[in-house]
Amino acid sequence: MSKHGVSDREVSPPRGVSKIGANYRKLVAASAVSNIGDGVAQIAYPWLASAVTRNPLLIAVIGIAQRLPWLVFTLPAGVLTDRKDRRVLMAGANSLRAVLTVFVAVAVLGFGGDLPGPDELSAVVDTDVALYVALIVSSILLGIGEVVHDNAAQTFMPSIVAEEHLEHANGRLYTVETVANQFVGPPFGSLLLAIGFAVPFFVDAGTFAVAAVLVAWIAPPTARAIARGGDTAAPSAGLEHVDRRRWQDELREGVRWLWDHRFLRSLAITLGLLNLLSNVSTASWVLFAQEVLDTNSTEFALITVISSIGALVGGWLSGRLTRRFGSGVLLRWALVTFTGVTVVIGFVSSWPLAAGLLALEFFTTVQWNVITVSLRQTIIPDRLLGRVNSVYRFFAWGMIPIGTAVGGLIVVLTERLTSRETALRMPWWIAGGGYLVLLGAYALPRLTTANIERARAEAKGPVPSADTGSGR
Repeated sequence: MSKHGVSDREVSPPRGVSKIGANYRKLVAASAVSNIGDGVAQIAYPWLASAVTRNPLLIAVIGIAQRLPWLVFTLPAGVLTDRKDRRVLMAGANSLRAVLTVFVAVAVLGFGGDLPGPDELSAVVDTDVALYVALIVSSILLGIGEVVHDNAAQTFMPSIVAEEHLEHANGRLYTVETVANQFVGPPFGSLLLAIGFAVPFFVDAGTFAVAAVLVAWIAPPTARAIARGGDTAAPSAGLEHVDRRRWQDELREGVRWLWDHRFLRSLAITLGLLNLLSNVSTASWVLFAQEVLDTNSTEFALITVISSIGALVGGWLSGRLTRRFGSGVLLRWALVTFTGVTVVIGFVSSWPLAAGLLALEFFTTVQWNVITVSLRQTIIPDRLLGRVNSVYRFFAWGMIPIGTAVGGLIVVLTERLTSRETALRMPWWIAGGGYLVLLGAYALPRLTTANIERARAEAKGPVPSADTGSGR
């Protein structure tokens, strides 16, 4: 056994686990449908928020509410993921989100009679308190559903795709998600907004419902999925753990595993800092786009479409780029790109230029996601995958509401000292400096190809220790 409790022996994938099969195609179809809805929501939610209030801090609070569940509910969700059928969790979470999104649509119809048109937001003076509260409550509940769904979805993939094909499968999945989320959804959302504020939310609810049906349609593996550690439970196969320890004890096991794994611990901390700084810069993104980049709802959607070209290309080329340059090189290039793009966007006033810069950032973001998600799916034992993944995402996603709060405060405080435009630019400059100082000092020496390959090898058996900074 390795020091992380992983069996040294090689095990063949269980029946039902393959490169590409019917289960994988159903999962991709469900993801495509729900991501069309997410793309619609990318336009509808911020535009609705900016019609309800023009206060940068109140805008940021909505973002905090959406991401707060990642800080407070991620860890229990990890235990739930390892105990329950992951297909059922995904289908149930999508069903819950469908109902909640219908509630938002009804709330807009009921409370938003006095809302201005989507292109008349300059008329907004006072905050619509009733609709604002409805947005906050629904955002928190939708966030809980997202935590459960995403953690289960990420840990479900190894039960239907063989280990050696995970990077290929994840890359293709990211490509499909990008097309749906960035190319199809946002323009569709902009078109729906022109009809009425409530229409995009009804459509978004429908996509969640369809995705729930598609996920429920996925057949469980025909034999019990044999975990890499030789475990006897298979939540991904629809069976529950027979071990009924306290959930706190199960959670502690996941925390210890991640903390004892030096490389994954460094990766989780790095991603937490990345998400913190990213959300400092984008906390008031809709106001920045409207007032600094001078966009209407159609141009706001076009920024998403243009920037997503980078994500689409990145997802399609991820496997080839990894083989050509090595995982560590791509991760370090992503850090450099994040820093440069964030600083430069703080200076631009042209939305096409901002969209082009974001396309470069999204290209490297997808590289990061494909490499790190595939790595976690490969080296974490199946019986611990839900819990360890949730702890990892607690570090990573738990920083999002904190960064959003900081970004909103920066705008509010800076606006007291200087112009509104400078205040909206300031979070980008501060976040860029944070990337340069914090991540340059901590992450670059650790994210090497040699360390990544050592982590993969260690999952199959003990390897000699080596200096963390070795390799390219």
